[in-house]
Amino acid sequence: MGGGILITKAVAVVLVLVAVLGGSVQSVESAIGVNWGTISNHRLAPSTVVDLLRDNKIQKVKLFDADPDCLRALMGSGIEVMVGVSNDLLATLSSSSAAADLWVSQNVSRYMVRGGANIKYIAVGNEPFLTSYGGQFQSYVMPSITNLQQSLTKANLTNNVKLVVPCNADAYESSLPSQGAFRPELTQIMTDLVTFLNSNGSPFIVNIYPFLSLYSNSDFPQDYAFFEGTTHSVTDGPNVYYNAFDGNYDTLVSALNKLGFGQIPIVIGEVGWPTDGAITANVNAARVFNQGLINHVLSNKGTPLRPGQGPTDVYLFGLFDEEAKSVLPGGFERHWGIFSFDGQAKYALNLGLGNGLLRNAKDVHYLPFRWCVVDPLKDLSGVSDHFKLACTVADCTNLNYGGSCNGIGERGNISYAFNSYYQVQKQNSRSCEFDGLGMVTFLNPSMGECKFLVGVAEEVVTEHVSVGLQLYRGSVIVWLLIFWGFGVFMI
Repeated sequence: MGGGILITKAVAVVLVLVAVLGGSVQSVESAIGVNWGTISNHRLAPSTVVDLLRDNKIQKVKLFDADPDCLRALMGSGIEVMVGVSNDLLATLSSSSAAADLWVSQNVSRYMVRGGANIKYIAVGNEPFLTSYGGQFQSYVMPSITNLQQSLTKANLTNNVKLVVPCNADAYESSLPSQGAFRPELTQIMTDLVTFLNSNGSPFIVNIYPFLSLYSNSDFPQDYAFFEGTTHSVTDGPNVYYNAFDGNYDTLVSALNKLGFGQIPIVIGEVGWPTDGAITANVNAARVFNQGLINHVLSNKGTPLRPGQGPTDVYLFGLFDEEAKSVLPGGFERHWGIFSFDGQAKYALNLGLGNGLLRNAKDVHYLPFRWCVVDPLKDLSGVSDHFKLACTVADCTNLNYGGSCNGIGERGNISYAFNSYYQVQKQNSRSCEFDGLGMVTFLNPSMGECKFLVGVAEEVVTEHVSVGLQLYRGSVIVWLLIFWGFGVFMI
């Protein structure tokens, strides 16, 4: 889901649950982290994001790449970081140890200096075994791991940094609780992968999305997707499942057990609920799901197959909305954030980190508070091409059926599209022309739950050294003005 997946995920049917034979697991308390995605036209300064993480006491963050701006901002924060190797790099890394050395040097070693970034994991690919990929990345995963592990050894980082592979839940399947198993074509590579993970003290990482099961299956019982109790519990032998998350999780436990690794730690790499862009995607559902998930996981009750043991870590997806992501999976794909693009909490959520409810980002710099709307006096007969252009460049998924702006009428829809484009273009005056159909207004056109956004301003100065230089230059100018003023006064 994260990192801009371009195709619909075939998530394992969530009414799939398992029984595992034996396999006691050492009790470990779960910890909550977040996915920090950056596929957005409205990005906050990384330093602002790190301050937001600190204010909310979030100590674990997962990136989908090794963005240098993000990593520089994370240096000295103490926040535990997972960096990512994108799928398109796997072929190169699998065939070249030199390329692996260079990647580790540029994206890991350079940041792990005294007072640097606390990089703990390297995610080798992002859901590389996804069914929709047709196996195009499978053969590259283990060779990439081999080369990257050798590179970490050369850099003397193997004790600090662990290699992992985030997997989608469609890597395993089952129609009955006791039959959870990896897809047949993945059996050998999963055996090799889990053997490596186990020998190197790395967890198995899986992404679980009950929302997608509900979204893609009209017969899926809605209450089973949440943690509030259900009239559709699933019984498998002595085990009863009351929510989709536990069922999916234990399906994985069963699959791992069949490979002989039923005790390996499991990390949830992505899990969450979107707030817009689809019928079942809304703020209330997201709040109920995420709060229920957090409470459930932090209770350390575990699951029927791992009682008293939850996942080692759980990374919520995601930190922010990413309105530039592909919408091929659905319009909801741009609305997974617990914060909106500008770092404002969408709903009341307690992460269980001793900080109470979510705290908003501070010192966010917005563009001027003005909006582009359709001129109410103009004929709209030629507006369709302009509407398509605006929604191709900017995000209009709020207008989808079930979206927060779906009911605002034709002119409202056009205005929303015009304004979204106008804000992406940083309020360039020409971007509100639309052949004379658009006009700039200083009156907020938001209607009810439909919010017309104002973009965030780009941060010109990001480094402390640059800030100091600016202050120095500013002070020189001030003194020159003072002396110049005295000169004028004396004349």
